[in-house]
Amino acid sequence: MGALEKAFYSPVGRKVAAKAGLAEPPRLRRGREFPRGPIVLAPLGPSTLVEETLALVGRAFDAPVVDAGEDAPGYGDRIGALIVDATDVAAVAELEGLRAVLRPAVRGVERAGRIVVMARPGGVGGGWEADAVARALDGINRTVAKELRGGATSTLIYAHEGVTPADLVSTLGFVLQGRSAFVDGQAWHVRPAATPEAPLAERPLEGKVCVVTGAARGIGAAIARTLARDGAVIVAVDIPMAGEGLAAVANEIGGTALQLDITADDAGARIAAHVAARGERIHAMVHNAGITRDKMLVNTDAGRWGSVVDVNLAAQMRINAVLLDPATEGGLADDGRIIGVASTSGLAGNKGQTNYAASKAGVAGLVIAMAPDLAERGITVNAVAPGFIETDMTAKIPFVQREVFRRSNSLSQGGSPVDVAETIGYLVDPASQGVTGQVVRVCGQNLVGA
Repeated sequence: MGALEKAFYSPVGRKVAAKAGLAEPPRLRRGREFPRGPIVLAPLGPSTLVEETLALVGRAFDAPVVDAGEDAPGYGDRIGALIVDATDVAAVAELEGLRAVLRPAVRGVERAGRIVVMARPGGVGGGWEADAVARALDGINRTVAKELRGGATSTLIYAHEGVTPADLVSTLGFVLQGRSAFVDGQAWHVRPAATPEAPLAERPLEGKVCVVTGAARGIGAAIARTLARDGAVIVAVDIPMAGEGLAAVANEIGGTALQLDITADDAGARIAAHVAARGERIHAMVHNAGITRDKMLVNTDAGRWGSVVDVNLAAQMRINAVLLDPATEGGLADDGRIIGVASTSGLAGNKGQTNYAASKAGVAGLVIAMAPDLAERGITVNAVAPGFIETDMTAKIPFVQREVFRRSNSLSQGGSPVDVAETIGYLVDPASQGVTGQVVRVCGQNLVGA
């Protein structure tokens, strides 16, 4: 339960909310829990891609209710999720099929339920109409996400030609489970993997070394804990000033702490040496560390600008260069993972944060640029873009402004650090080999830049 939910569901919080006329935020389903109600599968053509993927995920499914008249039909009981296999949809007229299965489900899905659409991307030789339809599906997904209530979410997954059910298991499992609680109205791509790993494992990172920067508190600490839960051996990195908190996190999860200024010229070499001392290589490098130095651009001097860009972007590039060198002992392994932490401020811009937005948009651009160059080594490169996440830092924002930020998304609340961590856990999972060059927003479908 997030900080906003805790505030509302306390006796005092309920009274304050009632007087202010504020609705209670929906309770989100988190962790590896699947929907409680039945999963409904609606194939809009002969494709069995989603059916076969559900079998690998280990979930049964029911037939859909289809709207064929003026009176909207409904489900007798609440359903847990509707999954639409739209991979055969390529004509404008075929979009009616989505309307017909979505209309009953929007009202029939349970609280914190899921709508998932699986489709083909544009630009695959299907012609102008197919490309237009692929983009139309994105508009449908984003709008459905804004119309759902009770913490239910909608997701669109573009499955590229040649993708197998094994390639899709980790993605479909993630979006159905509570791990995707604060990922709403988003779309991303899954491509064929050279060596797909089908099982949806409880501890997919067993024994794998994952390095997390900025791990002493907040989102970084949540990332370290979540990856450790999934079996990873964590190298927790943060500045010496945060040494006490860093040691506490590392001790809690059985990892090791590395006090390090990531902007130092030898930062990459020191990370590699720390891992090499264990006789290991890195499976995942999670670049979470970041700073803000907010000012209107007219008041931003070179020092304020440069410090943010250096920590949030340039340091990542220098560290990556060292770890990606195959000759570096303790560097990134083939089939490894690089994760950047961007921000909705970088994707949409934010007043008073030109330096921060530049650095975070740069992170998004970096992962998109790196992904194809590292594909031959099986290394995937992705980013998450958090929206308003409840941390010690956001707690210092004035109450009214903080409340506006919390409610400026489709889920009407701030996210939890674990929401960012769970999305990163999905991306570093060995079974997510087909997901690369993606920026996944963890923002509850923030209305800014949505």
